[in-house]
Amino acid sequence: MPAAPQPAGRRERNKQAKLDRIMAAAHELFAEHGVDDVTTQQIADKADIGTGTLFLYAKTKGELLLLVQNSSYADALARGRAAAEAIPDVLDAVMALVRQVVECNRTQIDNGRTYLREMVFGDPGEPHHRDALGLAFQTEEAIAVVLRRDQRIESGGAATLAHIVSAIMFLSMAATINIASTVDEVTQDIRNQVRVLLPE
Repeated sequence: MPAAPQPAGRRERNKQAKLDRIMAAAHELFAEHGVDDVTTQQIADKADIGTGTLFLYAKTKGELLLLVQNSSYADALARGRAAAEAIPDVLDAVMALVRQVVECNRTQIDNGRTYLREMVFGDPGEPHHRDALGLAFQTEEAIAVVLRRDQRIESGGAATLAHIVSAIMFLSMAATINIASTVDEVTQDIRNQVRVLLPE
């Protein structure tokens, strides 16, 4: 019989409490002021920790943004998967999934665009970047699962199409031309492009 998991020790609980405070402080400050107008000192002060401690959890402000946004992205992806499962039409199901990611990314547009830049150009060996790239990969997998419902799309073709849909989505969210666009407008732009890719 497997042993029951042991409760976390005091040290681990303290580390988790600090991480929770850092994430809450960064989330609030980034949402209110935007990532560019927030300093690491402000985040440390709000989290009631020293800046040295802050840098044990994230070495740069970009990594802090990844830490905060990864959590929101994971939640959005879970909502998108659930929404897609309930929709029989393949295009509508893909777009239900995509819409959740777009909404998450555009909660604060500058933060969302910075997050995408950090994801693409950041150090993939850094844990928060690795997590962000993992979420992008999970998004592609979730889209491929939906595309495989269409009997005309072979399994390998679904993975390739999902990669293209994901690229369209990320580019549409990051594009300067879409800064003033609403979630509905960005989602419709993505839908128009994805529709062309799918079998008639």
